[in-house]
Amino acid sequence: MNTSNLAEPFIENGLNFSEPNGDTVCVHVSGSWTIDCRLPSAEQVLRRLHTQPKLKKVEFDTQGLTGWDSGFLTFLLKIKIDCDRKNIIFDKSTLPEGVQRLLDLATAVPERKGARRESLRQPFLSKVGSGFLSWLRTSGDMLAFIGETFLATLRFLTGKARFRRSDLLEFIQDAGARAFPIVSLISVLVGLILAFVGAVQLKMFGAQIYVANLVGLAMAREMGAMMAAIIMAGRTGAAYAAQLGTMQVNEEIDALQTLGISPMEFLVMPRMFALVLMMPLLCVYADLMGILGGALVGIGMLDITVSQYYQQTKSALDLTQFGIGIFKSVIFGILVALSGCLHGMQSGRSASAVGDAATSAVVTAIIWIIVADALMTVICNAIGI
Repeated sequence: MNTSNLAEPFIENGLNFSEPNGDTVCVHVSGSWTIDCRLPSAEQVLRRLHTQPKLKKVEFDTQGLTGWDSGFLTFLLKIKIDCDRKNIIFDKSTLPEGVQRLLDLATAVPERKGARRESLRQPFLSKVGSGFLSWLRTSGDMLAFIGETFLATLRFLTGKARFRRSDLLEFIQDAGARAFPIVSLISVLVGLILAFVGAVQLKMFGAQIYVANLVGLAMAREMGAMMAAIIMAGRTGAAYAAQLGTMQVNEEIDALQTLGISPMEFLVMPRMFALVLMMPLLCVYADLMGILGGALVGIGMLDITVSQYYQQTKSALDLTQFGIGIFKSVIFGILVALSGCLHGMQSGRSASAVGDAATSAVVTAIIWIIVADALMTVICNAIGI
Protein backbone atom coordinates (compact mmCIF):
# COMPACT_ATOMS: atom_id res chain seq x y z
CA MET A 1 0.00 0.00 0.00
CA ASN A 2 1.27 3.52 -0.81
CA THR A 3 1.32 5.47 2.45
CA SER A 4 1.51 8.87 0.84
CA ASN A 5 -1.67 8.27 -1.15
CA LEU A 6 -3.56 7.46 2.05
CA ALA A 7 -2.16 10.10 4.35
CA GLU A 8 -1.96 13.20 2.21
CA PRO A 9 -5.63 14.32 2.19
CA PHE A 10 -6.07 14.00 5.99
CA ILE A 11 -2.88 15.34 7.58
CA GLU A 12 -4.48 18.72 8.29
CA ASN A 13 -7.44 17.08 10.02
CA GLY A 14 -5.41 15.11 12.54
CA LEU A 15 -5.63 11.80 10.64
CA ASN A 16 -2.79 9.72 9.17
CA PHE A 17 -2.12 6.15 8.10
CA SER A 18 0.89 3.99 8.82
CA GLU A 19 2.52 1.68 6.31
CA PRO A 20 0.46 -1.53 6.18
CA ASN A 21 1.93 -4.29 8.31
CA GLY A 22 0.88 -7.38 6.42
CA ASP A 23 -2.91 -7.22 6.36
CA THR A 24 -3.24 -4.53 9.11
CA VAL A 25 -3.52 -0.77 8.74
CA CYS A 26 -3.04 1.54 11.74
CA VAL A 27 -4.95 4.82 11.73
CA HIS A 28 -3.21 7.58 13.72
CA VAL A 29 -5.60 10.12 15.23
CA SER A 30 -4.37 13.39 16.74
CA GLY A 31 -5.80 16.74 17.74
CA SER A 32 -9.32 17.58 18.88
CA TRP A 33 -12.21 15.71 17.22
CA THR A 34 -15.29 17.73 18.00
CA ILE A 35 -18.29 18.84 15.97
CA ASP A 36 -17.01 22.43 16.03
CA CYS A 37 -13.82 21.32 14.23
CA ARG A 38 -13.55 20.25 10.59
CA LEU A 39 -13.73 16.45 10.59
CA PRO A 40 -12.69 14.26 7.66
CA SER A 41 -15.36 12.36 5.80
CA ALA A 42 -15.72 8.72 6.80
CA GLU A 43 -16.62 7.85 3.21
CA GLN A 44 -13.30 9.20 1.95
CA VAL A 45 -11.42 7.22 4.58
CA LEU A 46 -13.25 4.03 3.64
CA ARG A 47 -12.53 4.52 -0.05
CA ARG A 48 -8.83 4.71 0.70
CA LEU A 49 -8.93 1.73 3.02
CA HIS A 50 -10.58 -0.27 0.27
CA THR A 51 -7.55 0.29 -1.95
CA GLN A 52 -5.82 -2.42 0.13
CA PRO A 53 -7.32 -5.66 -1.23
CA LYS A 54 -5.82 -7.92 1.46
CA LEU A 55 -6.87 -5.75 4.38
CA LYS A 56 -8.01 -7.86 7.35
CA LYS A 57 -7.65 -5.56 10.35
CA VAL A 58 -7.93 -1.87 11.18
CA GLU A 59 -6.46 -0.52 14.43
CA PHE A 60 -6.12 2.96 15.87
CA ASP A 61 -3.39 5.01 17.54
CA THR A 62 -5.05 7.68 19.70
CA GLN A 63 -2.08 8.83 21.78
CA GLY A 64 -2.21 12.21 20.06
CA LEU A 65 -5.97 12.60 20.61
CA THR A 66 -6.63 15.67 22.79
CA GLY A 67 -10.43 15.82 22.69
CA TRP A 68 -13.48 14.16 21.18
CA ASP A 69 -17.26 14.22 21.18
CA SER A 70 -20.14 12.55 19.31
CA GLY A 71 -18.64 13.55 15.95
CA PHE A 72 -15.65 11.26 16.53
CA LEU A 73 -17.97 8.48 17.68
CA THR A 74 -20.08 8.79 14.53
CA PHE A 75 -16.93 8.66 12.40
CA LEU A 76 -15.77 5.45 14.10
CA LEU A 77 -19.23 3.88 13.94
CA LYS A 78 -19.40 4.28 10.17
CA ILE A 79 -15.97 2.64 9.80
CA LYS A 80 -16.97 -0.20 12.14
CA ILE A 81 -20.19 -0.91 10.23
CA ASP A 82 -18.25 -1.09 6.96
CA CYS A 83 -15.60 -3.35 8.50
CA ASP A 84 -18.26 -5.72 9.87
CA ARG A 85 -19.89 -5.86 6.44
CA LYS A 86 -16.58 -6.79 4.78
CA ASN A 87 -15.40 -9.16 7.58
CA ILE A 88 -12.53 -6.86 8.53
CA ILE A 89 -11.44 -6.84 12.18
CA PHE A 90 -12.13 -3.50 13.86
CA ASP A 91 -9.67 -3.23 16.75
CA LYS A 92 -10.99 -0.75 19.31
CA SER A 93 -8.69 -1.74 22.18
CA THR A 94 -6.52 1.36 21.76
CA LEU A 95 -9.44 3.77 21.69
CA PRO A 96 -10.33 5.81 24.81
CA GLU A 97 -12.39 3.85 27.33
CA GLY A 98 -15.40 6.13 26.95
CA VAL A 99 -15.40 5.67 23.17
CA GLN A 100 -15.26 1.89 23.56
CA ARG A 101 -18.26 1.86 25.91
CA LEU A 102 -20.32 4.10 23.62
CA LEU A 103 -19.45 1.95 20.59
CA ASP A 104 -20.56 -1.16 22.49
CA LEU A 105 -23.78 0.59 23.46
CA ALA A 106 -24.45 1.77 19.91
CA THR A 107 -23.98 -1.73 18.47
CA ALA A 108 -25.52 -3.74 21.32
CA VAL A 109 -28.89 -4.15 19.57
CA PRO A 110 -28.74 -4.57 15.79
CA GLU A 111 -31.03 -2.38 13.71
CA ARG A 112 -34.26 -4.12 12.89
CA LYS A 113 -34.83 -4.71 9.24
CA GLY A 114 -37.52 -2.44 7.87
CA ALA A 115 -37.36 -0.07 10.84
CA ARG A 116 -36.32 2.88 8.72
CA ARG A 117 -39.03 4.89 7.04
CA GLU A 118 -38.98 4.41 3.31
CA SER A 119 -40.54 6.66 0.72
CA LEU A 120 -42.64 4.47 -1.55
CA ARG A 121 -44.35 5.93 -4.58
CA GLN A 122 -47.91 4.69 -4.61
CA PRO A 123 -49.39 3.91 -8.05
CA PHE A 124 -52.08 6.24 -9.35
CA LEU A 125 -54.86 3.65 -9.33
CA SER A 126 -53.92 2.67 -5.80
CA LYS A 127 -54.21 6.30 -4.72
CA VAL A 128 -57.63 6.56 -6.35
CA GLY A 129 -58.81 3.36 -4.70
CA SER A 130 -57.50 4.38 -1.28
CA GLY A 131 -59.13 7.79 -1.61
CA PHE A 132 -62.46 6.26 -2.61
CA LEU A 133 -62.41 3.79 0.30
CA SER A 134 -61.52 6.59 2.70
CA TRP A 135 -64.41 8.65 1.32
CA LEU A 136 -66.80 5.73 1.84
CA ARG A 137 -65.69 5.31 5.45
CA THR A 138 -65.97 9.04 6.09
CA SER A 139 -69.41 9.19 4.48
CA GLY A 140 -70.60 6.23 6.55
CA ASP A 141 -69.39 7.84 9.77
CA MET A 142 -71.03 11.13 8.81
CA LEU A 143 -74.38 9.48 8.05
CA ALA A 144 -74.25 7.57 11.33
CA PHE A 145 -73.52 10.80 13.20
CA ILE A 146 -76.38 12.59 11.46
CA GLY A 147 -78.73 9.74 12.36
CA GLU A 148 -77.68 9.86 16.01
CA THR A 149 -78.11 13.64 15.97
CA PHE A 150 -81.62 13.31 14.57
CA LEU A 151 -82.61 10.84 17.28
CA ALA A 152 -81.09 13.08 19.96
CA THR A 153 -83.02 16.02 18.50
CA LEU A 154 -86.29 14.12 18.80
CA ARG A 155 -85.53 13.36 22.42
CA PHE A 156 -84.58 16.99 22.98
CA LEU A 157 -87.84 18.28 21.46
CA THR A 158 -89.88 15.83 23.54
CA GLY A 159 -88.05 16.83 26.73
CA LYS A 160 -86.41 13.44 27.27
CA ALA A 161 -82.83 14.46 26.50
CA ARG A 162 -80.40 14.52 29.43
CA PHE A 163 -78.28 17.68 29.52
CA ARG A 164 -77.53 20.58 31.83
CA ARG A 165 -79.61 23.72 31.30
CA SER A 166 -76.73 25.87 32.51
CA ASP A 167 -74.57 24.54 29.67
CA LEU A 168 -77.25 25.45 27.14
CA LEU A 169 -77.47 29.02 28.44
CA GLU A 170 -73.68 29.32 28.34
CA PHE A 171 -73.55 28.11 24.73
CA ILE A 172 -76.35 30.52 23.76
CA GLN A 173 -74.45 33.43 25.25
CA ASP A 174 -71.20 32.35 23.58
CA ALA A 175 -72.79 31.90 20.14
CA GLY A 176 -74.89 35.05 20.47
CA ALA A 177 -73.89 38.11 22.47
CA ARG A 178 -70.16 37.34 22.50
CA ALA A 179 -70.12 37.07 18.71
CA PHE A 180 -71.61 40.52 18.10
CA PRO A 181 -68.31 42.46 18.01
CA ILE A 182 -66.66 40.40 15.27
CA VAL A 183 -69.91 40.13 13.30
CA SER A 184 -70.34 43.92 13.51
CA LEU A 185 -66.83 44.58 12.23
CA ILE A 186 -66.97 42.14 9.31
CA SER A 187 -70.51 43.09 8.26
CA VAL A 188 -69.81 46.83 8.21
CA LEU A 189 -66.67 46.25 6.14
CA VAL A 190 -68.53 44.00 3.70
CA GLY A 191 -71.23 46.67 3.31
CA LEU A 192 -68.57 49.30 2.70
CA ILE A 193 -66.90 47.14 0.04
CA LEU A 194 -70.17 46.35 -1.74
CA ALA A 195 -71.20 50.00 -1.79
CA PHE A 196 -67.81 51.20 -3.01
CA VAL A 197 -67.55 48.59 -5.79
CA GLY A 198 -71.15 49.27 -6.86
CA ALA A 199 -70.65 53.03 -6.78
CA VAL A 200 -67.69 52.85 -9.16
CA GLN A 201 -69.88 51.24 -11.83
CA LEU A 202 -73.22 52.98 -11.16
CA LYS A 203 -71.63 56.41 -11.09
CA MET A 204 -70.68 55.99 -14.75
CA PHE A 205 -74.40 56.03 -15.59
CA GLY A 206 -75.49 58.59 -13.01
CA ALA A 207 -77.34 55.88 -11.06
CA GLN A 208 -75.34 55.98 -7.86
CA ILE A 209 -78.53 56.24 -5.85
CA TYR A 210 -79.13 52.56 -6.56
CA VAL A 211 -76.15 51.70 -4.36
CA ALA A 212 -78.68 51.48 -1.53
CA ASN A 213 -80.68 48.87 -3.45
CA LEU A 214 -77.54 46.89 -4.26
CA VAL A 215 -76.23 46.80 -0.70
CA GLY A 216 -79.64 46.08 0.81
CA LEU A 217 -80.45 43.15 -1.47
CA ALA A 218 -76.94 41.68 -1.31
CA MET A 219 -76.81 41.78 2.49
CA ALA A 220 -80.38 40.56 3.08
CA ARG A 221 -80.33 37.65 0.62
CA GLU A 222 -76.72 36.50 0.58
CA MET A 223 -73.88 38.23 2.36
CA GLY A 224 -75.43 38.72 5.79
CA ALA A 225 -76.20 35.05 6.35
CA MET A 226 -73.04 33.83 4.61
CA MET A 227 -70.60 36.13 6.40
CA ALA A 228 -72.18 35.38 9.76
CA ALA A 229 -71.96 31.66 9.05
CA ILE A 230 -68.30 31.83 7.97
CA ILE A 231 -67.45 33.84 11.07
CA MET A 232 -69.21 31.30 13.29
CA ALA A 233 -67.49 28.43 11.49
CA GLY A 234 -64.08 29.87 12.32
CA ARG A 235 -65.04 31.00 15.79
CA THR A 236 -67.64 28.64 17.24
CA GLY A 237 -67.36 25.57 14.99
CA ALA A 238 -63.63 25.29 15.64
CA ALA A 239 -64.24 25.79 19.37
CA TYR A 240 -66.78 22.94 19.41
CA ALA A 241 -64.32 20.63 17.65
CA ALA A 242 -61.51 21.55 20.02
CA GLN A 243 -63.68 21.13 23.12
CA LEU A 244 -65.04 17.73 22.14
CA GLY A 245 -61.62 16.62 20.87
CA THR A 246 -60.04 17.51 24.20
CA MET A 247 -62.75 15.51 25.94
CA GLN A 248 -61.80 12.56 23.75
CA VAL A 249 -58.16 12.92 24.78
CA ASN A 250 -59.09 13.12 28.47
CA GLU A 251 -61.51 10.17 28.08
CA GLU A 252 -64.40 12.25 29.40
CA ILE A 253 -66.69 11.04 26.61
CA ASP A 254 -65.86 7.43 27.53
CA ALA A 255 -66.73 8.25 31.12
CA LEU A 256 -70.15 9.60 30.08
CA GLN A 257 -70.86 6.43 28.11
CA THR A 258 -69.79 4.33 31.10
CA LEU A 259 -72.29 6.23 33.26
CA GLY A 260 -75.05 5.56 30.73
CA ILE A 261 -75.27 9.19 29.55
CA SER A 262 -75.51 9.76 25.81
CA PRO A 263 -72.74 12.11 24.61
CA MET A 264 -75.01 13.18 21.75
CA GLU A 265 -77.63 14.44 24.18
CA PHE A 266 -75.29 15.80 26.83
CA LEU A 267 -72.61 17.39 24.62
CA VAL A 268 -73.76 17.76 21.02
CA MET A 269 -77.41 18.82 21.30
CA PRO A 270 -76.91 21.89 23.55
CA ARG A 271 -74.21 23.21 21.26
CA MET A 272 -76.21 22.60 18.11
CA PHE A 273 -79.43 24.05 19.48
CA ALA A 274 -77.63 27.18 20.75
CA LEU A 275 -75.97 27.86 17.40
CA VAL A 276 -79.12 27.21 15.35
CA LEU A 277 -81.10 29.47 17.68
CA MET A 278 -78.59 32.33 17.47
CA MET A 279 -77.81 32.24 13.75
CA PRO A 280 -81.03 34.01 12.60
CA LEU A 281 -80.37 36.76 15.15
CA LEU A 282 -76.79 37.13 13.95
CA CYS A 283 -78.01 37.16 10.34
CA VAL A 284 -80.47 40.01 10.90
CA TYR A 285 -77.83 41.91 12.87
CA ALA A 286 -75.27 41.38 10.06
CA ASP A 287 -77.83 42.63 7.52
CA LEU A 288 -78.36 45.84 9.47
CA MET A 289 -74.62 46.40 9.99
CA GLY A 290 -73.95 45.80 6.29
CA ILE A 291 -76.65 48.29 5.28
CA LEU A 292 -75.14 50.78 7.74
CA GLY A 293 -71.71 50.27 6.15
CA GLY A 294 -73.20 50.89 2.70
CA ALA A 295 -74.90 54.03 4.00
CA LEU A 296 -71.55 55.41 5.15
CA VAL A 297 -70.27 55.22 1.59
CA GLY A 298 -73.49 56.39 -0.04
CA ILE A 299 -74.01 59.37 2.25
CA GLY A 300 -70.35 60.26 2.70
CA MET A 301 -69.05 59.82 -0.87
CA LEU A 302 -72.00 59.90 -3.26
CA ASP A 303 -73.92 62.90 -1.88
CA ILE A 304 -77.00 60.79 -1.18
CA THR A 305 -79.12 62.11 1.67
CA VAL A 306 -80.11 59.97 4.61
CA SER A 307 -83.77 60.14 3.55
CA GLN A 308 -82.98 59.09 -0.03
CA TYR A 309 -80.84 56.18 1.10
CA TYR A 310 -83.55 55.05 3.51
CA GLN A 311 -86.29 55.24 0.90
CA GLN A 312 -84.25 53.33 -1.69
CA THR A 313 -83.41 50.59 0.80
CA LYS A 314 -87.05 50.37 1.91
CA SER A 315 -88.31 50.07 -1.67
CA ALA A 316 -85.79 47.33 -2.52
CA LEU A 317 -86.37 45.16 0.54
CA ASP A 318 -89.38 43.32 1.91
CA LEU A 319 -89.94 40.49 4.33
CA THR A 320 -89.36 37.93 1.57
CA GLN A 321 -85.76 39.08 1.10
CA PHE A 322 -85.08 38.96 4.82
CA GLY A 323 -86.87 35.62 5.09
CA ILE A 324 -84.58 34.05 2.49
CA GLY A 325 -81.52 35.18 4.39
CA ILE A 326 -82.90 33.99 7.73
CA PHE A 327 -83.79 30.58 6.28
CA LYS A 328 -80.27 30.26 4.91
CA SER A 329 -78.80 31.22 8.27
CA VAL A 330 -80.69 28.39 9.98
CA ILE A 331 -79.31 25.88 7.46
CA PHE A 332 -75.82 27.33 7.85
CA GLY A 333 -76.08 27.08 11.63
CA ILE A 334 -76.97 23.39 11.39
CA LEU A 335 -74.03 22.77 9.04
CA VAL A 336 -71.53 24.61 11.23
CA ALA A 337 -72.68 22.84 14.39
CA LEU A 338 -72.70 19.43 12.68
CA SER A 339 -69.22 19.95 11.27
CA GLY A 340 -67.71 21.10 14.56
CA CYS A 341 -69.32 18.38 16.67
CA LEU A 342 -68.66 15.64 14.08
CA HIS A 343 -64.94 16.29 13.86
CA GLY A 344 -64.69 16.79 17.61
CA MET A 345 -66.39 13.48 18.41
CA GLN A 346 -64.23 11.67 15.83
CA SER A 347 -60.98 13.28 16.98
CA GLY A 348 -57.97 11.14 17.81
CA ARG A 349 -56.49 10.94 21.28
CA SER A 350 -53.51 13.26 20.92
CA ALA A 351 -52.81 17.00 20.99
CA SER A 352 -52.10 17.13 17.25
CA ALA A 353 -55.35 15.26 16.54
CA VAL A 354 -57.32 17.98 18.37
CA GLY A 355 -55.72 20.64 16.18
CA ASP A 356 -56.44 18.62 13.07
CA ALA A 357 -60.07 18.22 14.16
CA ALA A 358 -60.49 21.98 14.62
CA THR A 359 -58.94 22.68 11.21
CA SER A 360 -61.06 20.06 9.48
CA ALA A 361 -64.20 21.40 11.16
CA VAL A 362 -63.63 24.91 9.79
CA VAL A 363 -62.74 23.74 6.27
CA THR A 364 -65.67 21.33 6.08
CA ALA A 365 -68.14 23.90 7.41
CA ILE A 366 -67.06 26.55 4.89
CA ILE A 367 -67.32 24.09 2.00
CA TRP A 368 -70.79 23.01 3.12
CA ILE A 369 -71.85 26.64 3.53
CA ILE A 370 -70.79 27.58 0.00
CA VAL A 371 -72.38 24.50 -1.56
CA ALA A 372 -75.64 24.92 0.39
CA ASP A 373 -75.82 28.62 -0.49
CA ALA A 374 -75.33 27.85 -4.17
CA LEU A 375 -78.08 25.21 -4.12
CA MET A 376 -80.54 27.44 -2.27
CA THR A 377 -79.81 30.37 -4.60
CA VAL A 378 -80.52 28.21 -7.64
CA ILE A 379 -83.74 26.90 -6.07
CA CYS A 380 -84.90 30.44 -5.17
CA ASN A 381 -84.22 31.58 -8.72
CA ALA A 382 -86.09 28.59 -10.14
CA ILE A 383 -89.22 29.23 -8.09
CA GLY A 384 -89.05 32.97 -8.71
CA ILE A 385 -88.32 34.41 -5.27
